[in-house]
This record gives sequence, C-alpha cells and structure tokens, in this order.
Amino acid sequence: MALLTPSYPVQFSVDYPDGPLSRVSTFFRPLLAIPILLIFFLVGEAVILSTLLMVLFRRKYPKWWFDWNLELLKFESRIDAYILLLRDEYPSTDEEQAAHLEIPYPDASQELSRWLPLVKWLLAIPHYIVLFFLAIIALLVVIIAWFAILFTGRYPVSLFNFEVGVLRWSIRVFAYAFALVTDRYPPFRLGP
Repeated sequence: MALLTPSYPVQFSVDYPDGPLSRVSTFFRPLLAIPILLIFFLVGEAVILSTLLMVLFRRKYPKWWFDWNLELLKFESRIDAYILLLRDEYPSTDEEQAAHLEIPYPDASQELSRWLPLVKWLLAIPHYIVLFFLAIIALLVVIIAWFAILFTGRYPVSLFNFEVGVLRWSIRVFAYAFALVTDRYPPFRLGP
C-alpha cells in the first residue's frame, strides 16, 4: 500500500485548448500582451509588504485582503498563460477563463507562523535557483511552441504540460514566500 501525501494547498492548472490556436495572435503575442501587462503592473504594487505587516504585527490575514491577493494571482496566471501561448483568450480582469488557481483561505492565527514570514523568502532560495534554470528552459520551450503553433496550429502537449508545470511551481513558491498563504514548504515538482 502506497502512502498518499496530502496535496499542496496551492493548486494550478490550465485547460489544454480544444481547437487550433490562432496563428496570427500567436505571431503578434508579444505586442498584444503589452496593455494587459501595464494594467497588472500598475495594480500589483505594494501587495507583498502589506501582507507581511498584517501577519507579523496583527497575526491576521483579512479575508478581503486574501480575496484581493487571490484574484490578483489568478489575473497574473491568466496573463502568464496568454504570454506563454498556452491560450488564445485575451486575459480577463475578472473571469476565470481556462487558467484555474485554487488557494484555501488560511486562518492566520492558527495556520500561519507570526515570524516565519520574515524568512520565507530566504528559505525559498533553493526554489529560486531551480526556477531560474527552469525559466531558461521554459523560454526555449515557448520559442519551439511558437514555431509549432505557426506551422501546425497546435501547442505540443508535452511542451504545454511542461510550461504549466513551471508556472505551477513558481506560483506555489510565490504563494509561500510572498503572498504568505501557507507555511507548508512548496514541493520540488512540476506536477500537481
């Protein structure tokens, strides 16, 4: 009998496209992504420091603040899926679309350490190192996928799964070290 490890609290997936992807949209994707990236960068400032201070000094993670952070992470995941050519839909600012992110609301006083947020970013250094190399490989994979989509209209499934896995890993590390939604150390894996 195999031991089942409980799943990590941060879950992420992207639906594989049902039909062919747009070759025109794929070709111009770097330009098409500029407006939505500007919106994200303007909205996303100051989130990390505010969360750290609330958990550290008040031992609270207000539900409304968690919901804001979760929606911002979902928005970012839709942008990432678009930029990495995983989906053709332009990232919505409010609809889930085909990128799915689930994070349970933590009870800060019971489930989150008061002082751990001060060093979580430091504890995640091994992840940063691995993710650095994975990001380089992911960039190469996107370039290969770009050509594949231009010629075939399809994102090769194995390359799609790799890109989603790298995104999943990076979202889990961000959720642990900066969004502070869990004290469980992120797993070193691409899979769920």
